[in-house]
Amino acid sequence: MKKLNLFVILFCFVFCFFSCKNEKDISSREKLLQILETENLSSDSRFSVINQISQSMLNSEDTDSLILFLTDYITANPKDTYNAYWLLMVAYAYQLNGANPIAEMYFERILNNYDDLLVKGKSVHMLCLQNLIQISENPNNRIIYFSRLISHFPDKVSKTELYYRLAVEYEKLGEWNQVLKSYSDFLAQPDASEIQIPGSPNAYTTAKNLVEFNNSSKDWTFETLDDLVNAVKRSLSWYDFNTLEKYKSKVNFFSMSWRQDEEQENSLANFTMRDFGYGNRIRYSANLDETSTPNEAYLRTWGWSNYINVWYFYFRKINFPLDPEIHGRWEWAGIYFGEKL
Repeated sequence: MKKLNLFVILFCFVFCFFSCKNEKDISSREKLLQILETENLSSDSRFSVINQISQSMLNSEDTDSLILFLTDYITANPKDTYNAYWLLMVAYAYQLNGANPIAEMYFERILNNYDDLLVKGKSVHMLCLQNLIQISENPNNRIIYFSRLISHFPDKVSKTELYYRLAVEYEKLGEWNQVLKSYSDFLAQPDASEIQIPGSPNAYTTAKNLVEFNNSSKDWTFETLDDLVNAVKRSLSWYDFNTLEKYKSKVNFFSMSWRQDEEQENSLANFTMRDFGYGNRIRYSANLDETSTPNEAYLRTWGWSNYINVWYFYFRKINFPLDPEIHGRWEWAGIYFGEKL
């Protein structure tokens, strides 16, 4: 019985506390609204009052009232210095309501129709662009937002990350010349090789490979997988390691174990085929490995050394839409050491 009484007392206390708190907030808000309507306020005082009213509505999660209050105010006061900021709060309220398309319209409205404004040291335009990047799914629009952040706020953003993200958006649109330019701009930044970009752990390698491949001769590529495999087999049969060396990709050809990460520094090949093939009896499977796909293929070879006898040659179809004559050809991209896991 005592526990029940204690619970009832506690419940009443909590209920009264929040009821009084809400009533106090509403009462304070009503007083502020009355001041706003009756007093002849300076620009800064008016901003302070409106901001307090708005924050009160946000704190009580009364976003509908906030939207109505601010949009009515802006309509009645089209020349208010802080209208861009009030619209920013309206857009934020729509975001809280899960209405991102409407929020996007308001962010765009601020950028297109209002000069930038610093509120508490923060740029309203920059906040709009950052929010638009989070909610927009349109590559064309995202390219505009990234570009504006780079050009308007170069000292307040990571240009390195934004150049990379620009390339990703251009790739979605198939604008490969812009992809190449954005990746080149990315690589030109001093922290390109060190930056960690969320969602893109291999950003540096991706950009570097594309740019280097574009600048290379590409004379190691073959029109078909059969042409490439037959050429490699022929060189192995004749122990022609000099010719075999020419078939290796000249852009980041790798050699590593199956457990190793291609991004690790020691995965890059730093030896010639003759170093291991000379004096050994090298053999290869008649057919490609059964795990081969239309875009990747593996050829099992053996006889290379007592330490690691089996090597799998890795071939892949080239993805390079920038040059239609090269796109879709095949290259020998690397070697995996040991039996497949």
